[in-house]
Amino acid sequence: MITLLEVIRRSTHYLAERQIENPRRASEEVIADALGVRRLDLYLQFDRPLTEKELHPLREVIARRAEHEPTAYIAGKVSFGGVELQVDSSVLIPRPETEILVETIAETLQGLPLDGKVLWDMCCGSGCIGLALKNRFPQLTVALSDISSEALSTAQKNSAPYNISFKKGDLFTPFLGEMCDFFVCNPPYVTEKEFCQLDPEVKDWEPRLALVAGPTGLEFYARIARELRDYLRPGGKAWLELGSGQGSAVKDLFAAQNWQGEILPDWAGHDRFLII
Repeated sequence: MITLLEVIRRSTHYLAERQIENPRRASEEVIADALGVRRLDLYLQFDRPLTEKELHPLREVIARRAEHEPTAYIAGKVSFGGVELQVDSSVLIPRPETEILVETIAETLQGLPLDGKVLWDMCCGSGCIGLALKNRFPQLTVALSDISSEALSTAQKNSAPYNISFKKGDLFTPFLGEMCDFFVCNPPYVTEKEFCQLDPEVKDWEPRLALVAGPTGLEFYARIARELRDYLRPGGKAWLELGSGQGSAVKDLFAAQNWQGEILPDWAGHDRFLII
């Protein structure tokens, strides 16, 4: 009977051969999830013998990881901003950088009278931003929107505990005649050329629709800069996540439409967010 440590060693070697980054950690993450324990708990169970019944699901998850399928998709869930979200290949995996955006927005909302105030999370994907804020500020009225029916279906599953509304359509199209007090969007911002050079775990698994903006990567920001004025109430605020290196170009797009914007960096010091 094989021990847990030996399974981890063999899995690590197998993933390394298939050029999976950090193969030991990748092995431990999927094995721990399949066994229903924390990754750190594995270190207390190295001598644990595994039955054939236990080994079968471990072989499955290691085989999936060897195909560069992201760990979050294999687990089917991820923790973000205080909420647990279902994720699959219909939505982008929420990034740690986006949690900075949530915290930045929360600092603004903290202490404000939010009864009757409306926040739109556009290009919502899994709904991670809007749901993290709704969880923290229950009195806030939140609407999630996306052009992808599959993404909205995932967002609806994640929204089960909350009173949330949903809109399907291209950017502002489903909001015609409506207005919001707070607007947040993490739109597609990858160029066609950049997409071809992305890591296989992103390029081959995450939804292209949520990644690629067009030839320049700025297409969605240009549209938002032109159209937002018709939907944001006076005194309202908007937040956008940006691609690395896009800060000045996006700020200029909004300045050309008489918006005032402030660029904020991520943990690595890259321009990552625009506050309008």
